[in-house]
Amino acid sequence: MTLNLVKLCVGVESVEDLQASIDFGLADKKSRGLEEIQYHTTRMVPKRLDELLDGGSLYWVIKGNIQVRQYIVEIRPFTDKADISRCRIVLEPRLVLTQWQPRRAFQGWRYLTVKDAPADLSEANAGLLKLPPELRRELADLGLL
Repeated sequence: MTLNLVKLCVGVESVEDLQASIDFGLADKKSRGLEEIQYHTTRMVPKRLDELLDGGSLYWVIKGNIQVRQYIVEIRPFTDKADISRCRIVLEPRLVLTQWQPRRAFQGWRYLTVKDAPADLSEANAGLLKLPPELRRELADLGLL
């Protein structure tokens, strides 16, 4: 059974900012001859790996709302230079926009079931994407998105 993760996207103001950060990171890795993958490093290794790797996604909370997700490609546990266990969640760099779903602040990540995850934005909602991020946020705050 597929399972997802949800995590706060700290320091990012909009989906466009997240995409720019991903693009910059991949270009930097390419210029330095490193493996061109996008990942997010966490302290804890998820225990339910098989479910996450069965088509799961990482849903990003941006400015108090889940707004976007990325497919989870791989989970790579490792030990850092300070001998601390960590985990790289390897993600597909393509962002999938979702319907907005409010979320309170929390630390770390949380599991998110398929039934509780927001739906992807469809072609019918494509007009929302043309709105500036500030206007989308304001509409969401008013409960209109």
